[in-house]
Amino acid sequence: MRNQENNFAYIDGNNLYKGITELGWKLDYKRFRIFLKDKYNVHKAYLFLGFISKNTQMYRDLQNWGYTIVFKPTIPDKNGEVKGNCDSELVLQTVIDFYENNYSQAIIISGDGDFACLAKFLTMKKKLKIVLAPQHKKCSVLLKQSTQKITFLAGLKNKLQFKQEIK
Repeated sequence: MRNQENNFAYIDGNNLYKGITELGWKLDYKRFRIFLKDKYNVHKAYLFLGFISKNTQMYRDLQNWGYTIVFKPTIPDKNGEVKGNCDSELVLQTVIDFYENNYSQAIIISGDGDFACLAKFLTMKKKLKIVLAPQHKKCSVLLKQSTQKITFLAGLKNKLQFKQEIK
């Protein structure tokens, strides 16, 4: 019998992308979505991103692969680097879904210490399935201390790495 859990994933898009890129490989987002569904019974996967107009096709692909994208407007910093911090949107959506009883358990995908309070809250309410952080060395100590339920995606490279199709 198939597990009846209705879990939701909350993905810090920038943290996931940068964390995996720093490891020297590229995440296959299509495979990652399948992994979340198969391994953690994720029925809804929110992906929080800063909106950049040149990435429209990528956003379309992500939606076709099953992600629900939540955009934040971006602004350039003093160095011209585009910033679109989505931390508060991720926390708010997780808490809204909690209070509306939309999921069985939540999966937080980030290594950012700003989510330590969310992980503690969900743990206290018995609603945290797991935290998936890109890598151990860049994962915040605060997040590591907030839960025992943490896995590092660095160890899943063979399963989740993007492999260029040969034509």
